[in-house]
Amino acid sequence: MSTLPARLPTLAEASAAIAAGATSPVILTEAAIARAEALQPTLSAFITLAGDRAREAARRAEAEIAAGRKRGPLHGIPYALKDIYDVAGLPTTAHSRLLRNNVAGEDAETTARLEAAGMILIGKLATHEFATGGPAWDTEWPPALNPWNLDHFPGGSSSGSGAAVAAGIVPMALGTDTSGSIRLPAAYCGVAGLKPTYGRVSRRGVVPLSFSLDHCGPLAATVQDCALVMQALAGHDPRDPGAADQPVPDYSATLKNGVHGLRIGYAKAFNADAGVDAVQSAALDEAARVFERLGAVVEEVALPPISLFNACTRAISHGESFAIHQKDLRERPELYARVTRERLMMGAFVSSTQYVQAQRLRRRLTEAVDAVFEKHDLLLTATIPGAAPRMDEMETGPWRRNQQPITAVFNVTGHPALCQPCGFSQNGLPLSLQLAGRNFDEATVLQAGHAYEQATPWLGRRPPLG
Repeated sequence: MSTLPARLPTLAEASAAIAAGATSPVILTEAAIARAEALQPTLSAFITLAGDRAREAARRAEAEIAAGRKRGPLHGIPYALKDIYDVAGLPTTAHSRLLRNNVAGEDAETTARLEAAGMILIGKLATHEFATGGPAWDTEWPPALNPWNLDHFPGGSSSGSGAAVAAGIVPMALGTDTSGSIRLPAAYCGVAGLKPTYGRVSRRGVVPLSFSLDHCGPLAATVQDCALVMQALAGHDPRDPGAADQPVPDYSATLKNGVHGLRIGYAKAFNADAGVDAVQSAALDEAARVFERLGAVVEEVALPPISLFNACTRAISHGESFAIHQKDLRERPELYARVTRERLMMGAFVSSTQYVQAQRLRRRLTEAVDAVFEKHDLLLTATIPGAAPRMDEMETGPWRRNQQPITAVFNVTGHPALCQPCGFSQNGLPLSLQLAGRNFDEATVLQAGHAYEQATPWLGRRPPLG
């Protein structure tokens, strides 16, 4: 590992270095490609590396910046995409044999916005097949691994995104989130991950899993980096039927305003209901004290049982995903990984009555969370019940019995939710907190997350990869 190429700086650091002439798009891109290639045999983070395309884009960005045509703070900085985002001319495989020859004809809207901002795509990242199930070993590509400990789960389904950012290959990667698939890999890999409000970011050109639960968003080295990316991603897309036509604020303008006077509802009993372990719970208690020291008012709040949120998610997600996949499940089921096939086929048993009742329950649960935001600006919960489980425990391990991630809550309700590191377990694996906010108020969520990030030492911890 002594010859491993250096990890990339954060987005904000890279942008400042380009502006100062201390680095260039070509230097950053070559470093990202070199680190990706060096770590691929270890992490399996990528499905496709697009080195030639990236080098051409880097040379173009460098020439534009030198000519005084800098497009903004993201211009010339490498990134990567979960391999369910379309990029014209590149395969979109969704980590599945069914799509191994599926070359995209045009960019996803999110891809197009990042390209317009001048970012440089270096490749497409591993996921769980069709962003569900997983990890699976019976596909053409191995599952991504956790940079903190290769024997432990990196989270999913945006597993390659979490691994690539945590390993310092790229400062930002896009993931998708149907019941936690941005926030879980961000949490288990020790980076920041933002699920925006439902409809805030276009999903057009992204392989769907659940039409009413899917969200697109960034995993990044820092909360500030998430804010920079959201500025490029957010906004109405009239070609996405789920997109919301809402004004987009300047996320950086309020980022450093701190939390003084903000009211934060701490869902401590809700975390206990989810089976959050003692170490993670203590880290959350300390995070609450940090927010209080920074001037926020922190009060315990009650939420409906997490079992209701998870049951609602399962009925809706299974029903919608089966509707998407039923033809292939009937005609060529052998092409799916076993875990994916079994997960998707559960949707065949969701009746129309159950689906409608789940949507009715969803409305009641959303109203309960909205009621919290009538008196509080933010909601503090755990993201994960504890540190990442071992990969060999993923199907049978005891951690599954009484412990549940606390992420699907905000897919059901659609509220924006940010996760970020809040400590480490005794064996050196990341722990995580989650901040949720009012609909379309990502700015306050990011503001509070940035204040916490700046007041704590967790940014200085890196996986033991070099």
